[in-house]
Amino acid sequence: MNILVCDDDKEIVDAIEIYLKNEGHKIYKAYNGIEAIEAIEKNEIHLIIMDVMMPKMDGLRATTKIREENNIPVIMLSAKSEDTDKILGLNLGADDYITKPFNPLELIARVKSQLRRYTTLGSLETRNNVYKSGGLVIDDETKSVTVDGEQIHLTPVQYKILKFLTANAGRVFSIDEIYEKIWNETAFSAENTVTVHIRKIREKIEINPKEPKYLKVVWGVGYKVEKL
Repeated sequence: MNILVCDDDKEIVDAIEIYLKNEGHKIYKAYNGIEAIEAIEKNEIHLIIMDVMMPKMDGLRATTKIREENNIPVIMLSAKSEDTDKILGLNLGADDYITKPFNPLELIARVKSQLRRYTTLGSLETRNNVYKSGGLVIDDETKSVTVDGEQIHLTPVQYKILKFLTANAGRVFSIDEIYEKIWNETAFSAENTVTVHIRKIREKIEINPKEPKYLKVVWGVGYKVEKL
């Protein structure tokens, strides 16, 4: 797979390149957000590892720009560990977040997880490839989502969450259950990550996200897609 690593610290970029080349990936390098966007325009990139604090264009602005036209998975890197920074990155379209300094094995595991979701977008065993709830239609063959016939653009993680809940419409899943199903790992401080993605999905599929028709919260329990 082709992975773009973007960080203004060249030593970090070189170190990540060594880790991921050993896993068989091809690495492209960038040292600010502008270079990252240019690399994506010129090459087929399957995953981006993006630092937050960089000159010329930081990782948050670059991710926002990338998300305008592309759903490539983005893993954010930052020396900051506060939840507010994680939430901001996820709100802007990042799929995952790693705090520096990081364990190389953790980075590799998260890269594998994101690539697996990007290439398969989930592998729920179902009787067909179309999931519906009223005007919400997910075609897993074409990986498309429409609401009342209008095309909705989701990130890979958003797509998988919505597909999972829609395939099980009417059933309530806890935050931990959603996290473990989508991220394929034991939930740990999962609430912020899941709730941010849920909110972003609502903003895209609901006419009024504050009064959702499809993706609903069951207070004290979790979330569900209404069976319509």
